[in-house]
Amino acid sequence: MAATQNTTRSYKRKKQQTPEVGPNGAGIMPPQSLELEESVLGALMLEKEAYSSVAEMLTPDSFYKESHKKIYQAIQDLASKEAPIDMMTVTEQLHKNGTLEDVGGPLFISQLTSKIASTAHLKYHAQIVAQKALARELIRMSSEVSERAYAEAEDVEDIMHFAEGRVFDICQRSIKRDVVQIDSIIDEAFRRIKKAGENTNSISGVPSGFKVLDKVTSGWQASDLIIIAARPAMGKTAFVLSMAKNMAVNYKAPIALFSLEMSNVQLVNRLIMNVCEIEGEKIRNGNISAKEWNKLETRITELMGAPIYIDDTPSLSVFELQSKARKLKREHNIQCIIIDYLQLMNATGMSFGSREQEVSTISRNLKALAKDLDIPIIALSQLNRSVEGRAGSDGKRPQLSDLRESGAIEQDADMVCFIHRPEYYFRNGERSEGYDAKMIGMAEIIVAKHRNGATKTVVLRFDQSHARFLNTDDTYSAPEEDSAVLEQGSNKQEFASYGSSMNYNAIMDDTDSPI
Repeated sequence: MAATQNTTRSYKRKKQQTPEVGPNGAGIMPPQSLELEESVLGALMLEKEAYSSVAEMLTPDSFYKESHKKIYQAIQDLASKEAPIDMMTVTEQLHKNGTLEDVGGPLFISQLTSKIASTAHLKYHAQIVAQKALARELIRMSSEVSERAYAEAEDVEDIMHFAEGRVFDICQRSIKRDVVQIDSIIDEAFRRIKKAGENTNSISGVPSGFKVLDKVTSGWQASDLIIIAARPAMGKTAFVLSMAKNMAVNYKAPIALFSLEMSNVQLVNRLIMNVCEIEGEKIRNGNISAKEWNKLETRITELMGAPIYIDDTPSLSVFELQSKARKLKREHNIQCIIIDYLQLMNATGMSFGSREQEVSTISRNLKALAKDLDIPIIALSQLNRSVEGRAGSDGKRPQLSDLRESGAIEQDADMVCFIHRPEYYFRNGERSEGYDAKMIGMAEIIVAKHRNGATKTVVLRFDQSHARFLNTDDTYSAPEEDSAVLEQGSNKQEFASYGSSMNYNAIMDDTDSPI
């Protein structure tokens, strides 16, 4: 990774030293229109409010001719100071910048304005200038990729990642959304409200299958980025696989699952454990009884034909993800994307000063993808080790500051949920503070950030032997080993009674106990 970033930085330095794209080997000039560039510059100096209409689509590099770049830079400098933009002020700014003679002096500036009869077509002309600049950038990028491929000094995968990153960067610069009058947005909002009202269960998004959680979230909402974070061994993968099974099997919602940590066969084995209620060790070694084989053959049919699409590409880049996600949305109309997990992704093809900056870019692009596809994206995330340093099981409860590697994850996410299993710390001897035998086999899902709703904590059942999460009122037999961790005087019946008594109201505020 470091080698790739160093190579990318060296090419960026080389790009800065390379002159503007010139004629190719056949003598064909690159895309450009000097007449339109002059028309745009002249119009900007004639119309008082003209600059605001083109500011988002043009930069100095949008212009092919060097003198035109310097004139537009002067216009930008004036706009940044909220100064008037006209022939005289632009001439003065060029003089301050030391570039007046480079562009042809005051005479050339006056000629630009004299050629313009009307500014009516300014925006259209500016769009053409911007498109030609993007075309030149693609030519420059393809030349760099071609040069690297000919050199044979790098791995082909690194070159492809570089090309992918550069193309994505160019595409991002070309995407501009127009301002929309509110009426059309109201129509869309009304349509969604009406659709939500038609649901008798009050779920407007993609249901997770966990009733108490869906009561808080109303389902995972379209265009939301949801971060689910926990320390190792809390059951992050088990949680999202349980959700994936609920969504795809119970609710027939097409789901895309990108696994950067586990292979597709390992993931399917975990799903088989979940659906067939067969322990993972037996799945791995094949030591399955005749009764269990019968259950396996019967229940595995639930997974056959399920709209679950798995990609186990290791070290997946955010740009690859975007390409694959758009294809899945187009071909299978996926309703949710799950990523396991965020810190294993990269933004290859771009250079960063630190891993935190790279993770920030990844989270920002995941949020942009969720908005673009109008579906929820659920990304697993790790937590800092600082959680383990806090005393007592209550001290181990995660908080937003524990998110690993980037505060931007919290900023970009619409919702941040933590998985906390006090039982894990009970088993490791921390019973003196916050120990509660009733939490054996239970897990807290802490909704710590909820941009469009309340922050709550819900309680689910965790079936460790089958690596799955369940509603507290789901039919369930507690594993035998749970009895060994109960304190003297407690019993499994007490625990089972607590679990069966919990219902849709197993929700608590941050300061409350379960209702």
